Amino acid sequence: MHDHSSKPPSEIVCDPLSEMLRGLRLDGVEYGRCVLREPWCVTMPAQEAARFHFIGGRACWLYTPSKEWVELQPGDAILLPRGAEHRLASAPGAQTLQTQCLNVTKVCNNVYDMQGGGEGESTLLFRGSLHFNIDGAHPLLRMMPELMRASNLETHEPALPHLLEAMAREVTLDRPGSGGILARLADVVAAAIIRAWVERGCGDATGWIAAARHPDIGKVLAAIHRNPAEDWSVETLAKIMGASRSGFAERFAAIVGETPARYVAEVRMHQARLWLMRDRLRISVVARNLGYESEAAFSRAFKRIIGQAPSQFRAEKP
Repeated sequence: MHDHSSKPPSEIVCDPLSEMLRGLRLDGVEYGRCVLREPWCVTMPAQEAARFHFIGGRACWLYTPSKEWVELQPGDAILLPRGAEHRLASAPGAQTLQTQCLNVTKVCNNVYDMQGGGEGESTLLFRGSLHFNIDGAHPLLRMMPELMRASNLETHEPALPHLLEAMAREVTLDRPGSGGILARLADVVAAAIIRAWVERGCGDATGWIAAARHPDIGKVLAAIHRNPAEDWSVETLAKIMGASRSGFAERFAAIVGETPARYVAEVRMHQARLWLMRDRLRISVVARNLGYESEAAFSRAFKRIIGQAPSQFRAEKP
């Protein structure tokens, strides 16, 4: 084993996936435990927040955003990073349950217990809505697929059942601080689903998942997300990968789906947006943090990527 204790934190190298997910945090979570009796079908409308579902007992069916029915087994988990519309049911074509037919109990803030359906066998589901600190336009979420499915997650992530049990306990105990603890547990659950998908999922040959699986491109993305304020050049990024400038740019675009310069610009401007909205920094401070010589030059770059002037985000409440 190598002792890294003498290295400064900036020199300790984490795996690329950890570095990319380090900036992905939950600002809030809505959590639910569902017991639904056959026949049942629940439609989840599109929303800005991400959603996750874990199948705790008995198989059920998912009507995907791509409009096909897929069977889910106990131990399977799904994550919809951008909250796309979907449906869960005891069988394909089951009649949708009306909201008034569901017995929904609010346990505490943003925590719900839901029961309903027919008279048949019951299915146990754990579900959550995840409000990330970044929106769906950020490269981390935009480049994820609409649906991430991790099969037999209990086998590959043995800690997950214990996490879900801990979440269930927090729901029933209703102790002070339960909301914050649930958010942190849900943060880990979401990361486990993403990791399982990266390791074993069947994603496209391009995009974020392919990039995270690629050892060289993964290192480059990790460096960008570790320090988005850095004024990354193609030459610098090529050195990280150990390739020529042209070879790096061609491989990056083929795997990620856009040029290195465009990806860096997007990450930097979404970081700027966070500074403006979350941290309430002045536009001049954000421009200086990103190395712009003038506020005007920064504003032009920001509007080109985000589509709105930074002053509009600075004026909004976080």
